[in-house]
Amino acid sequence: MKKKVIAFFNRLQPIFGRLGNNKYLQAIMGAMMATLGPMILGSLATLIAVYAGKWGLKPLAKIMGFVNTATIGAIALYVAFLMAKHIAHMVLQESDDGTNAGIVSLMCFLIITPLTSLKSVTVIPTTWLGSDGLFSAIIVGLIVGRSYAYMKQHNWTIKMPAGVPPMVSNTFAGLVPALLIGLFFILVAFGFSLTPFGSFHQLIFTMIEAPLQHLGGSFGAMILICLIEQLVWFFGIHGTSVIVPMVMPIWMSLDMQNLTAYQAGKNVPHIYGNAFFNIYTWGGTALGLVLLMLFFAKSKRFKTLGKVAIIPALFGITEPVIFGTPLVLNFDFFVPFITNNAIAVMIAGLCTKLGLVARCTGAQPVFGLPLGFHALLGGHISIVVLVLIIQLIISPLLWYPWFKMADNKAAAEESSKN
Repeated sequence: MKKKVIAFFNRLQPIFGRLGNNKYLQAIMGAMMATLGPMILGSLATLIAVYAGKWGLKPLAKIMGFVNTATIGAIALYVAFLMAKHIAHMVLQESDDGTNAGIVSLMCFLIITPLTSLKSVTVIPTTWLGSDGLFSAIIVGLIVGRSYAYMKQHNWTIKMPAGVPPMVSNTFAGLVPALLIGLFFILVAFGFSLTPFGSFHQLIFTMIEAPLQHLGGSFGAMILICLIEQLVWFFGIHGTSVIVPMVMPIWMSLDMQNLTAYQAGKNVPHIYGNAFFNIYTWGGTALGLVLLMLFFAKSKRFKTLGKVAIIPALFGITEPVIFGTPLVLNFDFFVPFITNNAIAVMIAGLCTKLGLVARCTGAQPVFGLPLGFHALLGGHISIVVLVLIIQLIISPLLWYPWFKMADNKAAAEESSKN
């Protein structure tokens, strides 16, 4: 049976490999990961603004509100730039770092963003600069990045004579693509202004983003993602790099809506999102296995591995136990390795739904913080308590039956060799 399962996934491995190496998925992952700095800063600013408002520190609350608007509230601007930059650089490699493509993408995103007149001032509303414009930013970045790379590859450029400084020649090389792509998006903006939607942003939000948020932000969707991600991991493929990019824009958008509501003093609308996923599946819930190895292992092998892996595991770094046990392609641990994250999400989702635990504010946890501290940005001490219960009590219990069998087998093997 094991051989048949392995043979089946060996046939699927090239598909997962192609997904992991797909330029567009890599660009989405790269763009979203590159916004982590603004997202964390904006998350911290939101929390500070909320508490500063409660404590009567209005000047501090005001400036923190501005910080939130310039970071999370403008996340679509960052993504529009980064998407095109990543794609252009991946296609053109060393010949272009993608910066010009990123600038063109940002320009085009702003071109299709409707302006508003207030008295004698024309302003850019923040409506489409934040989470509501995230999918538009991804689409604009994809189109601009690929179009820019195509034009550069086919020499739709102005070539300067030899001896001209690279900075000048690169600027002129990107001039024709910038004009052509810009003209295209001017036509797009004009065309959509004549439709009932009024703008490209409204179409994407209505037809794509809102339905995907409803689907991707559901209990079933998160459980399914947990199972698929861990299944891919089990067969030696980096599940986080292959599966998560497909849902990260949806989850991040939900988180930003949560943060906006939290800052405004309203009820947080969504239970699930990227913050929920990262907080409750912290370290792949492998800390429980490391604790069992450290305190209950009979075999020297697992005892030693527990000593080596405990410090990294307390900071959410569980690769030592994943590859040291190993958990990859080890059917002795197949069930807990695949299902523990999903069970953690089920427990956290149920507790949140019942009101026993607060909803996550959407603030992004900082990777590398020790156990419990990463959950503080969840916005409530009840979240930290539940994380500690899951990691220190439930996780070891879930691993225990499978660990006990594997440890007895390893101890017997060691005894037979002595």
